[in-house]
Amino acid sequence: MTESDIRLSFFLGIFTVVMLWEFFACKRKLNTNKSKRWFNNIALVALDTLIVRLLLPAGAVGIALWADESNFGLLHLVSLPVPVAIILSVIILDLVIYWQHRMFHQVPLLWRLHQVHHADRDIDVTTALRFHPIEILISMLIKFAAVLLIGAPALAVVFFEVVLNGMAMFNHGNIRLPKAWDALLRIVLVTPDMHRVHHSVLPHETNSNYGFNISLWDKLFSSYHAQPDAGHDGMTIGLNQYQHQPTDALLWMLRLPLNSAAMTYAKNNQGGNHE
Repeated sequence: MTESDIRLSFFLGIFTVVMLWEFFACKRKLNTNKSKRWFNNIALVALDTLIVRLLLPAGAVGIALWADESNFGLLHLVSLPVPVAIILSVIILDLVIYWQHRMFHQVPLLWRLHQVHHADRDIDVTTALRFHPIEILISMLIKFAAVLLIGAPALAVVFFEVVLNGMAMFNHGNIRLPKAWDALLRIVLVTPDMHRVHHSVLPHETNSNYGFNISLWDKLFSSYHAQPDAGHDGMTIGLNQYQHQPTDALLWMLRLPLNSAAMTYAKNNQGGNHE
């Protein structure tokens, strides 16, 4: 089984689990037409995948294999047991993704791209996959650079990409977790209730809870906001300037970074550290 087969198998499996979880234990009532949203969100994913395969065919695993063959990267300067190198690589890569996410909120040009993700007026498993193709390409290049610098083992990269993708679908899921489970899980991991805050229309909530896997980064770097001010049922999802626009249309998503409304800059220093 190839690396692509492994990733696809986990993707389909986790997507199906979260989809069924949303059906049987839904957290919030949807505001938009689900079938149209799903079709266009998934169509955007398919387009993203095609573009990445065409322009960056080696992928992060290919970069890791090259680094290993060339003894390139920090981990090649020290002698560590393979399990330690894998765990360390996964933790560092997750930290890189946390800061990358913050950067996409704080750099105006990048925020124009990232708004495609935040403009979704509902949040569910398909929102986890909804990114502009140019953002995906930039993210991949950042990941390539991190893998090279770390000298991450290929196995660590495969594991990280599976976990990142799976956790993103989980914590974007429109799923109901018992409060006790949520409190226990979010000690270490990002839960759906924790990440949902990040999709609020309120800027100080949009600019909080950047983590996808490990919840400790937000707590460590003062970007943690425990619960939405209006509550999970009362909060508004999306971005204020797009509440009455066709945010679930594929062409609208692709054109959004060029939209004059996308100039609205979400950086806000009020976010974070609301226990």
